[in-house]
Amino acid sequence: MEFDYVIVGGGSAGSVLAARLSEDPSASVCLLEAGGAGKHILIRAPAGVVAMLPGYGKISNWAYQTVPQAGLNGRRGYQPRGKALGGSSAINAMLYVRGHRSDYDGWADLGCDGWSWDEVLPYFRRAENNENGADAVHGGAGPLQVSDQKDPRPISRAFVEAATEMQHRRSADFNRGDNEGVGLYQVTQFHDPARNGERCSAAAGYLHPVMDRPNLTVITRAHATRILFEGKRATGILYRQRRQEKAVTARREVLLCGGTFNSPQLLQLSGVGAADDLRLHGIDLVHELPGVGRNLQDHLDFILSSKSRDTDNFGIGVGASLAMLKHILRWRRDGGGMVATPFAEGAGFLKTDPGLDRPDIQLHFVISIVDDHARKLHLGHGFSCHVCALRPFSRGSVTLASDDPLAAPAIDPQFLSDPRDLQTTIKGAKMARAILQAPAMAPYQEKELFGIRDGMSDAQWESHIRARADTIYHPVGTCKMGVDEMAVVDPQLRLRGMQGLRVVDASVMPTLTGGNTNAPTIMIAERAADMIRAEAGRVDQIA
Repeated sequence: MEFDYVIVGGGSAGSVLAARLSEDPSASVCLLEAGGAGKHILIRAPAGVVAMLPGYGKISNWAYQTVPQAGLNGRRGYQPRGKALGGSSAINAMLYVRGHRSDYDGWADLGCDGWSWDEVLPYFRRAENNENGADAVHGGAGPLQVSDQKDPRPISRAFVEAATEMQHRRSADFNRGDNEGVGLYQVTQFHDPARNGERCSAAAGYLHPVMDRPNLTVITRAHATRILFEGKRATGILYRQRRQEKAVTARREVLLCGGTFNSPQLLQLSGVGAADDLRLHGIDLVHELPGVGRNLQDHLDFILSSKSRDTDNFGIGVGASLAMLKHILRWRRDGGGMVATPFAEGAGFLKTDPGLDRPDIQLHFVISIVDDHARKLHLGHGFSCHVCALRPFSRGSVTLASDDPLAAPAIDPQFLSDPRDLQTTIKGAKMARAILQAPAMAPYQEKELFGIRDGMSDAQWESHIRARADTIYHPVGTCKMGVDEMAVVDPQLRLRGMQGLRVVDASVMPTLTGGNTNAPTIMIAERAADMIRAEAGRVDQIA
């Protein structure tokens, strides 16, 4: 089979690219996705994430693990990643967060021309269909539906009130370029009457509505195993489907959208990367790019949790199960109730030092007890507050664990390898606990969990963090764009030194944005679509 464009990975970026490139009826597009269609009820119902995130049965989830982390007492971290059309937007908390304007201005300062805040803002707007309509920074007609939360719990509003009692400013919108403050997150959730309250994954917003285009071919359960080259030009993809090996050819470009773990893995399996890395697995070098798989950055997350007598939240027990049945009926009726929750309802972007020019920690207030990615359950009701350092200094890597293309990559975030990350996390944990102890939260507090108590020293905080912290699912950077010798792609997202090959996903971010990474990934794909069409001379044909 031969197409103009072959896209590898139908996640957030791949769904956007497939939809946008196939708007040109003269361009043929093939999308390969290792997972399924991304339409089942656990994806559509936001609360279904509790069945997918832990990774039992690997429902729409790669459920990766890291190598042992020295900074986390030798523990292996857990790395859930979406495996379906929509990718991680099919299994995440749906939080719509762009980050801080300085994140993108910082990319431009690193030589990534065209990626400053003012230059990427039009692409955020083009993607977005915000429930509150369009204005100077928000879009009102894009494929991605962005909504206010359908039915936030009273405890989440109490968290926001408690934060204001601690003198943190309230914010009604975290996506205008300066995200400092506390409030409630907006979410990627349908607000139109037909699907009100359902998750709006990138696939649901962009791809599913256009799957019948004659110039778009979507192949699911197709695991890409190797990029095909003629010299330095990418010509297609070898993939495995139902134990059969197949190939697809690209006349114009191969577009890697596998994400921060799978895009560098596929490059390395195909002979592109650091020569020493490939030699370890007997892979012939096609093109040396030492930055492939390097520069891994992720938000390390530490959780504070408490038991609560309040039952108007997510709990475990007979009473909670009966209540959830009522919420399911409500969700089916009008899209509201607890089935519509993102779980992480309350938001905080705070400065651990008032002299900082932007927030350096993020809080996610969750209406349930969260322990080890919901893999350890607690009877009863409660709440949690996640704390992460927004701009980590630690850098890790993604390399091959095997030359078997079906094997998981070796993921090494090197969490807390830079001591500055630990200090920021300790400060953030103290600030979060102070909010949870404020008067507005007093009616909800029953018992703190995990041994957190008054009067803890920094050494005791460090012990807790090293024992329990793990990712909050924002890995980026392993195919970073830039102009230095470790850059993998140029600012047009073209693989350096190669032809007909781009990477379009979160792996191209040179530095981690100050917040959740799904909205930025969708923006990157929107911008890439324009770059690709411009190079093909087709922009004038796209509405």
